[in-house]
Amino acid sequence: MHSFEVNGGKKLKGTITPQGAKNEALQVISAILLTPEEITIHNIPDILDVNLLIDILKDMSVKVERLSRNSCRFQADDINIDYLHSDAFKKKSSKLRGVVMFAGPTLARFKKAFIPKPGGDKIGRRRLDTHIVGFEKLGARIDNLQDGFMQLSASELTGVDLMLDEPSVTGTANMIMAASLAKGKTTIYNAACEPYVQQLCLLINNMGGKISGIGSNLLTIEGVNNLKSTTHHILPDMIEVGSFIGLAAMTQSELTIQHAGVQHLGIIPQKFQQLGIELTIKDDSIYIPAQEHYEIQTFMDGSVMTIYDHPWPGFTPDLLSIVLVTAIQAKGSILVHQKMFESRLFFVDKLIDMGAQIVLCDPHRAVVIGLDRKQKLRNISMTSPDIRAGVALLIAALSAEGKSIIQNIEQIDRGYQNIDERLNKLGADIKRIEA
Repeated sequence: MHSFEVNGGKKLKGTITPQGAKNEALQVISAILLTPEEITIHNIPDILDVNLLIDILKDMSVKVERLSRNSCRFQADDINIDYLHSDAFKKKSSKLRGVVMFAGPTLARFKKAFIPKPGGDKIGRRRLDTHIVGFEKLGARIDNLQDGFMQLSASELTGVDLMLDEPSVTGTANMIMAASLAKGKTTIYNAACEPYVQQLCLLINNMGGKISGIGSNLLTIEGVNNLKSTTHHILPDMIEVGSFIGLAAMTQSELTIQHAGVQHLGIIPQKFQQLGIELTIKDDSIYIPAQEHYEIQTFMDGSVMTIYDHPWPGFTPDLLSIVLVTAIQAKGSILVHQKMFESRLFFVDKLIDMGAQIVLCDPHRAVVIGLDRKQKLRNISMTSPDIRAGVALLIAALSAEGKSIIQNIEQIDRGYQNIDERLNKLGADIKRIEA
């Protein structure tokens, strides 16, 4: 188990470019299974989760050519679909929830699919009902196998009107991919409409698919007989952009985030401005000046600001950990309400040990009383529980006095490409310690 040794209290300065979006990468790379023709994808983040997904595709005999560190050419023209019902796949997939998105394309193209018990972050219940109900309505049969797999099979998928019980991002992605090769028209209402989903739709349309309503919660998909070769470029990672904004504020740093994909950020900049953070958007860059103080806004009636997650175009749940840690050194108070996952706030005990004033109300809500820099956070040893909490703890450590240790940084590496090297170039002091 590797760890970070972080010498905090240093102000950073310079320009940083966000990596490709992790959540988009998992979707569009899964979509290469829809066609036997070549698909080239650029701006792929070089992170553990995405690399594991690519390794699993190789195990399925997908041809993968690395054109550069962040670009790959894929061809799934002669794959071993039965690998998805193997102990080797079960073991690898236990580390990555994203493999659930293999089900849509393999069911559509090969008329069968296997879903193992989902892996990934342990941040609370993450049910698969939306996926399964949708596949059944498209005509699939679901069998629970004794070895821990669900087997999906269908002689033919047929278009249907789907009303999703929740706007699940991965559930929507699976339905889109399955419906793209189904017979007839499928409508998906209450669809997720995050930029990741929009990008998946654009990829499939560029492959010859027929999807309309992109960007809305009502998608219409006309099934086609086959999909063809194309090239796709992944958007900048909005979660990294938000993380860098919070990092700049906490460490009193002057940062420019270039190629930030500003038009795809939605209300993310606005939410950080509600924390009192100054930022200037010019073209596709965000400039954050060094700030001695930043003050959390209140609502118009003077009540305490609340920031909560909500399906797009609402605020993404992946940035609530960053909002929470950034509020520690603000002036004022804020209620952070994590609606979707009941275990995602269970890292605040480490922040409290560092001197933060946080009240964990219940598994979903925490109140942060800002310190307004009247005292610095203390250095401690801590363990990263998941990807987003890990980066929040890293931001806290970079703003703290002295040397902090963050263990289990594999969680951070799952979602952030060489974060230590990139931040060190801006003036941070982070050492990667191998066990």
